[in-house]
Amino acid sequence: MKIYLVGGAVRDQLLQLPIKDRDFMVVGSTPQEMLQLGYKQVGKDFPVFLHPKTQQEYALARTERKTAAGYGGFSCYAAPDVTIEEDLLRRDLTINAIAQDDAGNLVDPYGGQRDIERRQLRHVSDAFVEDPLRVLRVARFAARFHHLGFSVAPETLTLMQTIAASGELQALTPERVFLELDKALSCQSPQVFIEVLRQCHALPILFPEIEALFGVPQPEKWHPEIDTGIHTLMVLEQSAALSSNNAVRFAALVHDLGKALSPKESLPKHHGHGQKGLAPIKALCERIKVPNEYRDLALLVSDLHQNIHQAFELRPETIIKQFDKADLWRKPERLAQILLACEADMKGRTGFEAQDYPQANYLTSCFNAAKNIDIKPIIASGFKGADIKTELQRQRIEVVAECKTTLASKYD
Repeated sequence: MKIYLVGGAVRDQLLQLPIKDRDFMVVGSTPQEMLQLGYKQVGKDFPVFLHPKTQQEYALARTERKTAAGYGGFSCYAAPDVTIEEDLLRRDLTINAIAQDDAGNLVDPYGGQRDIERRQLRHVSDAFVEDPLRVLRVARFAARFHHLGFSVAPETLTLMQTIAASGELQALTPERVFLELDKALSCQSPQVFIEVLRQCHALPILFPEIEALFGVPQPEKWHPEIDTGIHTLMVLEQSAALSSNNAVRFAALVHDLGKALSPKESLPKHHGHGQKGLAPIKALCERIKVPNEYRDLALLVSDLHQNIHQAFELRPETIIKQFDKADLWRKPERLAQILLACEADMKGRTGFEAQDYPQANYLTSCFNAAKNIDIKPIIASGFKGADIKTELQRQRIEVVAECKTTLASKYD
């Protein structure tokens, strides 16, 4: 029985990155022996055990054979005669197929260290095509390690295109598609996830609403990049620079879905695209089981971002209506999230990346002033029933008008 540290822990150690999780592979053992040593079995499809003291995962070395469609269509063989090389062979990328023994020696039969030096994401074997989930995983690793100079090896990208053409991507569960998207959104360069999916022809299969944006023109005066798809990638990149909140990043990704629905005869203009985008956002969120928190913020950003960009031109009554629509009185944390997504939208344009976004400070000041109005004096003044709300709204509009007088000119 021999134990190896495997996978991401070895890779990240070689990349001098923080190690989050440590996974171990056990060669030459059996489930019975592991149980006798005090390990607790948790894996059903293949033998995975929790260490009796550290609770870290230890998996018996295994091989896999494709038996059905999808990423779950595999049979597993785990026995003492499975070698470390055989176990590493079933892994997706060479950089993830390196093991380390307890003396610190590396086992690297498929060139993982070489590909780390070359900054390449390369498949271990042609069996790569048997698991459609690997398309999403490679795109996510490309997003995660983009800032380190990593890219997908051309031959691996070809295999990803083969998977996309095979129809196997449709076998992925909605929950797993969202999980990979969510992990990608957490990366330093989430836009690369979308770029790689598009390069391997998986984007129209997994996220057709986003694919539909590429090739849709916008007015060059406001969008020198012209293409709505390119703008979307730029906005997603900016959102990652502005916020670590994945709900904000998701809202940035889908904020312009309505532009794909603009009539051809009106292009490159997109009247009412924020409202047109509500239906495709809902469809996307329902299809891949996006959490309500993400969906609700995305819908608000799509609906409100045009007005927020024009904040200094809005009447006080209109500003209060925007606050009402976003339910900010009950959920004040939403304002900062919406404004971050809108700032990413403004900066996600060629030549506008360093521009300030004073609308955020202005609307925050307006909201704070309106939020701080105390309802108790209104009630004490004799207002009752619906009149209380009417008077509260009147006072909110009044303080926003004062903000407009004192603040809006400051940003002219």
